[in-house]
Amino acid sequence: MPGAAGEPEPGTIPEPEPGTRGGGRERRADARRNITAILDAALECLARDPQASIADIARAAGVGRVTLYGHFASRAELIDAAFVYLLRHAGETLDAVDLTGSPRDALIRLVASSWPIIDRFRTALAAAERELPPERIRAHHDEPLRRVRVLIDRGQQDGVFRSDLPADWLVAIFYGILHGAAGEINAGRLQAADAARVITATLLAAYTPPGRAVPPGRAVPPGRAVPPGGAVPPGGAVPPAP
Repeated sequence: MPGAAGEPEPGTIPEPEPGTRGGGRERRADARRNITAILDAALECLARDPQASIADIARAAGVGRVTLYGHFASRAELIDAAFVYLLRHAGETLDAVDLTGSPRDALIRLVASSWPIIDRFRTALAAAERELPPERIRAHHDEPLRRVRVLIDRGQQDGVFRSDLPADWLVAIFYGILHGAAGEINAGRLQAADAARVITATLLAAYTPPGRAVPPGRAVPPGRAVPPGGAVPPGGAVPPAP
């Protein structure tokens, strides 16, 4: 079982068994390269086809099936590890998002940075949803969603986001809407080009305190950025990202 005592967490690069003298170091380096190649290939293959097989992934990684199974005992275990690997790299990207200033504008920036990642790997997410229990997928999001909770807490304290509902519920809404959008695109009911605008408008409507006017859902266009700490200019016009 992934993550059991004595085993590496899924998505990490486990240490192979130590060898002797310099050869052991080389084997460990080779194993790390293989694992990274397998995880990268798994994400790319699953992004194209959620039904991608172990053979497809091994071929894309440039390794044999025996080598792949030496690191991941099953397709489900590989998908679990690849999902964690993806979230870890996504977290590094989202750590760079400026969440200071207006909580509402910070939310727009966070959606603008989060959605392209989900959109690119939404079929990989679909594969994970087929292979893994829902509670495990949700648990994998605990760390990425922590930044959402911090932002919502600040928005509630500033009176920008509604405080009549628990912050944890507003976090769940963020999670549900982004993943729901991925499912709607896969089902052909939502255009990918419209997703960021729809997500932003829905979240702003859900988070605005009762009795207040809901601000327009102004998604950040691709390649643009909301000024750090500043408001989105009228009409959603924003300067080019640096």
